[in-house]
Parts: sequence; C-alpha cells; structure tokens
Amino acid sequence: MQLFATPSSPRVFDVPEAARLAARGVPAAATGSDRFDTLVDERMIEVYARAQNPEDPLELRDLWLGRVECELGKHGDRTWQAEKWRSSAVRRQLGAEDVLRSRTTVRFVKELFNWYFRDDLYGTLRDQAEIILSGGSVDEEAWGVPAALKDCIRYALDRDWYGYSDSRGREPSREAVAWYENSRMETAPYSAGNIALTLGGTFAMSSLADFLLHEAKTDAPALCAVPNYPPLVETIARRGAIELVPLASVDGRTSLEPLIAALRPDTPLVMLQTVGNPTGAVVVEGDLERLIDAAGPSTMILLDECHEWLGPLERVSAKRAAANVIRISSLSKNWSAPGLKTGWIVADERLIADYYEYASTTFGGPPSFLYTLIEVLARMERWIIEGVDVLTDAHVGEFEQTYAMNLHGLQKAYDGYRHERHERAEGLTLLRDAAVGGFTHPGMVVTRPRYSINMAVELTGWDDSYLCFRDILRDTGVSVLPGILTFCMSKAVVRVTAARRWDCLDEGIQRVTRYLDQRDLEATLIPAQRIGS
Repeated sequence: MQLFATPSSPRVFDVPEAARLAARGVPAAATGSDRFDTLVDERMIEVYARAQNPEDPLELRDLWLGRVECELGKHGDRTWQAEKWRSSAVRRQLGAEDVLRSRTTVRFVKELFNWYFRDDLYGTLRDQAEIILSGGSVDEEAWGVPAALKDCIRYALDRDWYGYSDSRGREPSREAVAWYENSRMETAPYSAGNIALTLGGTFAMSSLADFLLHEAKTDAPALCAVPNYPPLVETIARRGAIELVPLASVDGRTSLEPLIAALRPDTPLVMLQTVGNPTGAVVVEGDLERLIDAAGPSTMILLDECHEWLGPLERVSAKRAAANVIRISSLSKNWSAPGLKTGWIVADERLIADYYEYASTTFGGPPSFLYTLIEVLARMERWIIEGVDVLTDAHVGEFEQTYAMNLHGLQKAYDGYRHERHERAEGLTLLRDAAVGGFTHPGMVVTRPRYSINMAVELTGWDDSYLCFRDILRDTGVSVLPGILTFCMSKAVVRVTAARRWDCLDEGIQRVTRYLDQRDLEATLIPAQRIGS
C-alpha cells in the first residue's frame, strides 16, 4: 500500500475581501497598547479578605461569583451566590504577595475556569452564546488539519497501525521531530533520543510535573509565570508548593526579570509559556538565555511552546537544549488539531530515557496510529524551513520502504501542504489584524499580539472581567473569556480568539462595539435626564 498514491487536494481557505480590507494598514496603525501588566488588584484581595476560610477555593469561587451576581442587579438570578457575598464581611488584611504565594489561588482560578465552561458558557448560558470568540483555538471546520496529514491518518488506519509501541513513540517519528527541531535552532543538538511523543500539551505538562516533582527534596516553591493557562498551573500546584510570578510585556515582548529575581538555588521547577496566553507576547531569546543561566542545575525549566506561531520565524537559542530545559509542543494550535491530543517533548537524552519508565507505567504510550502523521508533519516542516521547493529521491529516502512512496506522490503532497500552511498562516494573521483594528474603540484597549490567534482586550467600563463577560453575553450574544481565567488578576481584561470565520468574527466585533457605543450614550443621557427632571 502506497502513502500519497493519490494525495488529497489541499483545503481552500476563504478569507473574504472585506477581511483583507479591514486588516489593511492595521499593523502600522497607532491602535492598541504596547504594554500589558497583570497585577493583583484590591478587588482580587477583597475576596480573600472576606472568606471565612481563605484556603477553601470553592468558597473563594462562590464569593467571586456572588459579587458578580449582586452587581448584575436585576439580571442576576443565582440568589444563593449573591447571598454569600452580601452576608460576608472583611475578616483580615492581606496583600498581593499573599495571593501570589497561596496554593489556593491556583485552585480557585481553576474552579472559576471550570464554572465558566461547565456551568455558564456551555451550561445555563449556552442559549445566549450566539457567537463564541472565547474558544482559544481555531475554528477547525474553517482552518483545520492540512489534507496531507489527513491522508496520513487514513493510511495508518488502512494499514491497521494502531497496536502497542515504544512508550516514547515510534523511533522514525521521533527522529523526524528531532531533525525538525534542529532546523529551528542555531545548532543541531537533538537525535531521536531527545524526543518523546505525548498525548498533547496539557497532558505532557501534567505527566512532566508528576515525573519531576514526585520526589522533590526541597520546600522551595515551583515558579509559574502568569498570565497562564489554569490547567497547566494547577497540575504543577498539585505536586508541591507554588508561587505565581506576574510578567509584564512591552511592545509584544515579555520581560523575565521578575522570574529571574524569584529564582532560588533550590527552586525545583519553572514553568513558562514562550508566547503568552492571552497576550501573544513573546519571550525573546536573550532573556530566556539569562533565565537558563541564572537557574541552578537542579532547577528544571519547562517551556510551553504551543502558542509559538503566527509571528516572525526566528531561530531559537541553543540554550533551549540545556540539560535542565524541557520543551513542550502540541498539534492543538499550530496545526489546528486540539482534539487529536498529540505532540512531543524535547529534553536531555538521559531524562527522556528515564521518562520511558514513567510513560510505560502510567499511560503506556501515545496513540500509535498518529505516528505517520507526526513523521510526515515534522519532515515537511523541516523542508519548508530549509527552503526546499523541489524534492529529490533523497527526501523519499528519509521514509521507510514500507510506505512504498514515490517521488511524484510525495512532491504533490508536499506542494499541497506548503500551500495550505502559507494560506492558512496568511489568513489567520489577516483575521488577527482585522480584529485588532475592529476593537479600536474609546472603551477598549487592545494589547497588540506579536504571535498567536489570541489577544487581550481591556474594557474600561468595568473593573471585573467576569462581570464584563456576563454583561456582554447577555446584551450582545457574544462570548469572550474573562481574563481572571488566565490569571489576569486586575481590570476587565478579556481574551478574544480571532481564528473564526470572518462573518462570525466581524459580526461579533460589531455587536460588541455597538454595545459599547450604546453604553456610552446611556451614560451621557442619564445625568442629563436627571438634571431635566
């Protein structure tokens, strides 16, 4: 059976002219903000101050939601939550550091995250959500997996390739990933021994936290940079002490100074997203090098690289190959496949060898029918980076003979893959730029993303991101993600995901901006009416 005997036609991406017009000139326009801060404000602290037990994350969650219900006024209908807030009183004094160093903070935000998705957005409020701009991933039906990769899944299933395998993944697939990662770096330090295939980014972080921290011999806290994704932070907090470290970004670049300053010689672990969620701000390689140099040899540095796309293509530092650095990638964002739950980790060869025992004991191994997909993806991505246009027999020779591949079929599949990757990146970047321009409004401050499909938008008419979400959803039918769910612990910052169909994105933007215009109008009319009366 031959792989790519008849390659599928590449997907056609529809980016209407209206979207292109909306995006035109936006990157150079004076819109948005060059700075983003995530601080702990008094509103956050007040919840802890009022709690009977500030170490109970469910009580903190219910107090937060109860305050929202009270402030919704006639629109609030969860009286039991509202009563919790009304009956509470300030019981103690505390500060921002108490919040950042509390393990309960992580669980509290995760419980609020759970409530948002389970009980609100996809629960009792689902009928209100006509347009969802809070998903965090691409609209798979519009921007999904490249056709060549779908061919790989069909091929593997037809060959019945779904049996047991090496717990780190099949070696040719790991080798292909190593070559791909080498092509991104200043040096070529990796081989198959540095790679383990995983069940996606969140699972990889959870398994690594368990693997690395289950026998930690220090009381020092693990350091987690915020903003961040609550499931990733919670999985580390479950294994030991934790400290949240807020990072600011300026001009789309994240400063690591607070993280470097928080390091101790016995810090067991640092977890960092190389591109921030929701800001799209990137960690520059020089700062990352200084963090790696400042960390002790026993401090493991976990780099979540999953949002590292839709931005300038730059080689990454050789320091990422240090023995105490572990890099995590997945197909969820860059390749539009969050539901496939697959990806890889890159680490020191000795660590990967030890990880084999952990993987074989806890989950056996990754889905074997996806190995061909990962191998083809990694090889084609490497060829793109290397500037390869015309394949040769040497490229066919990178694959095993069992694929029965010929040059013509591989070239056609590669041409389609390259075309899709280019058109998809261009289209998603256009949509992101159009969204930045569309959210230019006196009541909004957009943090201009340098990478990713997400952006952070501050709405100046609120001081609570969850209350802002509830008001906007009720009055516009548009869902945004409250910033508190990414550890943005001040102001009404929300996350917007631009990777939707243009008609959906444009309609959502227009509804929100019209709503803000109406609020502004009402704010000016009400005082005037009072004077007239």
